[in-house]
Amino acid sequence: MIDKLEFFITLAKERHFGRAAEDLGITQPTLSAAIKQLEDQLGVMLVQRGSRFQGLTPEGQRVLEWARRILGDTRTMREEMRTTRRGLSGHVKIAAIPTALAMVPRLTTPFREKHPEVTFSITSRTSLDVLSLLENFDIDIGITYLDNEPLGRVVSVPLYSEHYQLITAAGNRFSDRETVTWVEVAELPLCLLTPDMQNRRIINQHLAEAGAEVRPTLESNSMILLFSHIRTGKWASIMPLNLAQVLGFSEPIRAIPIVEPDASHLVGVVAVEREPHTPMVSALLYHARLLAKDLEKYR
Repeated sequence: MIDKLEFFITLAKERHFGRAAEDLGITQPTLSAAIKQLEDQLGVMLVQRGSRFQGLTPEGQRVLEWARRILGDTRTMREEMRTTRRGLSGHVKIAAIPTALAMVPRLTTPFREKHPEVTFSITSRTSLDVLSLLENFDIDIGITYLDNEPLGRVVSVPLYSEHYQLITAAGNRFSDRETVTWVEVAELPLCLLTPDMQNRRIINQHLAEAGAEVRPTLESNSMILLFSHIRTGKWASIMPLNLAQVLGFSEPIRAIPIVEPDASHLVGVVAVEREPHTPMVSALLYHARLLAKDLEKYR
């Protein structure tokens, strides 16, 4: 039944039999037969069927919750047994919001020094994607905002607060200022993250609260692309200071605190709320707490 539950979780995630079958590496008839067998075993309809996938039934939604719990427990058991034989090893999947990517090496580097048999995959995703990937067991941990939008059932480790700065080339408007207001920033040709990013929603929120209209001249989901445009001297942006420094903060580029209000938002590590966690996730959360203590020294 474990395999069928995994098939069901994938179908619920993809909401399409063809895509789910492709993701699982099986044929669509095989997937359909497995879902039908699961329905027969449980005695309920799980999927609303028509000419295409139409969603889960109320019973299907409840079974999905159980399936995630059972699959999570099964994976935890398997990883614990592997860890007792070989120590902590395997592959870690992390998804982080773009503005937090600069902080990831401070977690992964000491982690791998302690656990050299561990490898990593790290992707840049929206905050909503991070939570969805966690829920569907596609990642081990996420790094995202903790205090702005609902997180659902997760355990979190706060790491640091983002403080927003106007990032602009020297010689541009406001580049000689010690501070700048959100209203003034709105007057500049801004390049910002795309609206699906929570960082952009935060920026929109603070600009709106200041009575300013958001009119970016360039949008991208890549912080590196934004920074490369700032370097041309023709654009400005709003970024956390620590990210701008990592991307190549230098003398020709100025970072000016944005005030009225002096806003900040908390960023941290999130994992699925469950007990026990897999040995890998437990170790990652432990190292995240160590990192949080280290970062606390510089606040």
